[in-house]
Amino acid sequence: MEKNQTGINNIIGEGTQISGKIFVPGSIRVDGHIDGEITIGEMLTVGKSGNLKGNINTKDAIIGGVVDGKLFVKNKVELQKTAKVSIDLVCKYLVVEEGVIFDGTCSMSKQEFQDKIAKNKTE
Repeated sequence: MEKNQTGINNIIGEGTQISGKIFVPGSIRVDGHIDGEITIGEMLTVGKSGNLKGNINTKDAIIGGVVDGKLFVKNKVELQKTAKVSIDLVCKYLVVEEGVIFDGTCSMSKQEFQDKIAKNKTE
């Protein structure tokens, strides 16, 4: 597979449970459950049945399921109407559909964003 190829490289299916440290250089769709430290190089998509818990770093994210923890997104986050999140979110751009349940904080300041990303990498 070429590095420049786009699209979802990995799928975690409904009913699948994973715990631990996960690194995906490309994109991933999660319809199962992941608990741990998650680093995604490109796009993170969490389906309606998806459930993530932990520290999550990604370039872009579309969330339609449940996310609990810290979410660091270099670019854009889209929270779909079925999303239920309890997060400390750091991102540049945020899209929130009507119906989202959001409990937590959101920081979008460029300097604050860079500081939190750098701090998260050292923890």
